[in-house]
Amino acid sequence: MKVLLIAGARPNFMKIAPLYREALKYERVTCKIVHTGQHYDYEMSQSFFDDLALPAPDYFLDAGPGSHAAQTARIMTVFEGVCKTEAPQLVVVVGDVNSTLACSIVAKKLNIRVAHVEAGLRSFDMSMPEEINRMVTDAISDYFFVTEESGMWNLLKEGKPLESIHFVGHVMIDNLLYHAGKLEDGAINTGDFSVYALKQELKRYAFMTLHRPSNVDDPEIFRRIVSALSEISNDIPIIFPVHPRTRKMAEQFAIKFSGRIHLLPPLGFTESLFLWKDAEVVLTDSGGLQEETTALGVPCVTIRDNTERPITIETGTNVLAGTSREGILDAYEMSLIKKTNAAIPQKWDGHAAERIWTILTSSMLLHPASLYSH
Repeated sequence: MKVLLIAGARPNFMKIAPLYREALKYERVTCKIVHTGQHYDYEMSQSFFDDLALPAPDYFLDAGPGSHAAQTARIMTVFEGVCKTEAPQLVVVVGDVNSTLACSIVAKKLNIRVAHVEAGLRSFDMSMPEEINRMVTDAISDYFFVTEESGMWNLLKEGKPLESIHFVGHVMIDNLLYHAGKLEDGAINTGDFSVYALKQELKRYAFMTLHRPSNVDDPEIFRRIVSALSEISNDIPIIFPVHPRTRKMAEQFAIKFSGRIHLLPPLGFTESLFLWKDAEVVLTDSGGLQEETTALGVPCVTIRDNTERPITIETGTNVLAGTSREGILDAYEMSLIKKTNAAIPQKWDGHAAERIWTILTSSMLLHPASLYSH
């Protein structure tokens, strides 16, 4: 069985890595990695792939930046050529980026089966490009691999057949536990700046990420968030690796940070994990960190008005703050209390990729012929 694994940005590679590693156990499965190049990322070095136990991608589509329409069109045009060259039986897409949408559409128009990993998540906020990508991808996928029970109910309400929906857990948690098991204190540095030294110096700290356009592109919202962060930093210092977009907008709006907020350059996954796994609280607008903090039992404050990952709030350590100063401060206090009653969601045990391949190989044995048509 020939399979193409699609990744468009660094978090996507973290999701396909467990799938690739698990696929190596199957003699009849051949996986090739397609990097669409949707996001340029300084972290995409050979050491990045080595850390994930991944080879360099078999294909790099070099999509680059641009409007959603232009980027999606470029990915579709080049990926069609890859599909015609490889004639895969299956295309596996993950998450909710433009690459997810683009490659699933191309595959389906060529009669190639599509598996969507992290299917069924919904924020019910159509102003989010990711929500549109999720909904369209799920409208045409053949296999739906779900991370939490809300995803199953969403898909069933949308008319998807029960036999195509599989509650398997979360490959991102597979990757998290893989790295947490390898992590050794003192082994991580970023250039001349020692992350280990800062961690030892502070001992007690919060960890912060902030990058969503809705939070940093509006000066009023950005200032409200920074005001709340400054107040929190009076109680606990904050370590803040600054996303390039966030740094650019802070400079443009002349936004100043408290001296107790330690601004760092962007960090790799392992370096970030080394810091946030021992933080007293994580403040973020990221989707992935909501889940990862829940998996490791770290309090989390999500600086957004909604989340497509309700299990992190219902069961896990996450508190939804909104973007007002008061909401963020209240959520910070609540998160420290909530930790005592939080639990790890069902099937977030590091074995999601195993379950996915068990289902896929069984299904493809029943339908061994490629659906691809030239």
